[in-house]
Amino acid sequence: MGVVTYTDEQTSLVAPARIFKASILDSHILMPKLLPDAIKSIELIKGDGGAGSIKQINFAGGFAKHQIDAVDEKTFTYKYTLIEGNGISDKIEKVSYDIKFEGSPDGGNISKMTTTIYTHGDFEIKEEELKAGKEKVLGLYKVVEAYLLKNPDAYV
Repeated sequence: MGVVTYTDEQTSLVAPARIFKASILDSHILMPKLLPDAIKSIELIKGDGGAGSIKQINFAGGFAKHQIDAVDEKTFTYKYTLIEGNGISDKIEKVSYDIKFEGSPDGGNISKMTTTIYTHGDFEIKEEELKAGKEKVLGLYKVVEAYLLKNPDAYV
């Protein structure tokens, strides 16, 4: 098994508590509303949303199942593992994400996400595939950020 790990960092003017609640805790409500052509629904298929729960994201072209590994509303951290569906193949076993939102001096946040991809055998992920995955995640983050900036009373 191969392992590829990378970390991305983004800054935003949105406070950590707001973006955490909108993008993590209420993603099942907000994401289908903001991206109706891409995300059809998000539902818990096991558990109560805490560690050990399984969340299914239904896309226009498939689905993904996430196992929630940890959620901490005090430290604004969220850890989950993509275990089935889009993104998993005979070459990729699983993908783990560790997300943390920290306060920044300007009242916004610094978002840090560490992604670990576990591959089968000696399969190597191409740089352009990594870049495409990073851009998708950044795109979701930017959609939520734009919504919160346009709606300053949402998720306060």
